[in-house]
Amino acid sequence: MSSAGGALIVTLLTLTLIKSTPIIYAALGGVISERSGVVNIGLEGMMIGGAFTAVLFSGMTGSPVIGIIAGIAAGALLGFILGFAATVFKVDQIVAGTGINLVAAGGAAYALTLIYNQPGASPQVSALGNNFWILVAIAFACAALLHGVLYFTPWGLRVRACGENPRAVHDAGLHPLRLRLYAVILSGALAGLGGAFLSIGEVNIYSDGMTAGRGFIALAAVIFGRWTPWGATGAAIFFGFFEALQYVLQGHISWLPADAMQALPYVAALFAIAGLVGKVRAPAADGIPY
Repeated sequence: MSSAGGALIVTLLTLTLIKSTPIIYAALGGVISERSGVVNIGLEGMMIGGAFTAVLFSGMTGSPVIGIIAGIAAGALLGFILGFAATVFKVDQIVAGTGINLVAAGGAAYALTLIYNQPGASPQVSALGNNFWILVAIAFACAALLHGVLYFTPWGLRVRACGENPRAVHDAGLHPLRLRLYAVILSGALAGLGGAFLSIGEVNIYSDGMTAGRGFIALAAVIFGRWTPWGATGAAIFFGFFEALQYVLQGHISWLPADAMQALPYVAALFAIAGLVGKVRAPAADGIPY
């Protein structure tokens, strides 16, 4: 193998890790939410909220760490709104999640004009720089932690039971709606962290559309990974690989249009989901109000 080919492979692997990280965070959020019985279509909006809030607070304080914390909090708040709507008001979870996506995207676009007086993108702010690799490592640590919590702790057992039979959880003297609410808040926090990674990890700016459907790709990763933390993480890496591939191919394959290369991760997600139709089973009570 030539040195140029080896360098290309290293670049591809490095970019795969970077591009996979925000999807991993959002996918893990989707796993914990759906395991509790709440479909989180709002992952995209929670990533947007995390990305914008991280930039806002990093710019205000000069500290990207505070920005990351603020991004997590913003995602958790949106998770609370979805969880509250789904558990207390029994709102259709798809409709509520879609509403969060629309409000987050529109709210961030309006806030750019209101706060920075410039539509489309924020000014540059303090970012993590090379320290973003810490968040890459933490993503895999979160996958291991969530696996341990879901499968080896009483709380995880109760959350999984909520996604299968909330009535049985209630009959056992527990509170399935409360467990679902906590799970969706955690889901939002993870998605917010994924969004914050995008805005002050990979870059140092928020721009409209920067999440680019990653929240929906994360939902595909949840299904492709069979609603398990490690499965969703592997699926996120799979989709991240195709996102990284488009950057590596640019300039090397002149006959392939740029739009076609940008569509690679979405095409991969469609084929992955299409191949699993009828072969996987979601938690029995997933998406069903209780």
